[in-house]
Amino acid sequence: QVQLVESGGGLVQAGGSLNLSCAASGRASRDYAMGWFRQAPGKGREFVAAFRWSGGRTYYADSLKGRFTISGDNPKNTVYLQINSLKPEDTAVYYCAVAASRFGSKWPPPRADFGSWGQGTQVTVSS
Repeated sequence: QVQLVESGGGLVQAGGSLNLSCAASGRASRDYAMGWFRQAPGKGREFVAAFRWSGGRTYYADSLKGRFTISGDNPKNTVYLQINSLKPEDTAVYYCAVAASRFGSKWPPPRADFGSWGQGTQVTVSS
């Protein structure tokens, strides 16, 4: 089973940037994409972006387009999330997850395809 380890979170001032990483080990053939989600205190887990291993296709939540960039390094099995112009409302635990399906890949990946979550990395933005 795939294991995910996120890193790169921290405390930053508003307007700053962070580059989060998610390293995957034990990928399976039906794992076709990676996604980033976030969960702010007292809120549900929110989709941020997805990266497709084959072809490098990306997809973003409409409300977050522009400041977030997802990318991947296939040989390293690592996905990144660059966040620019950070705002206090970006404060959350950021999780990565694998999209997998026995029935072939879909784009954008449906929420139901995401599993094998990492432990998360805390991002705190001070005003």
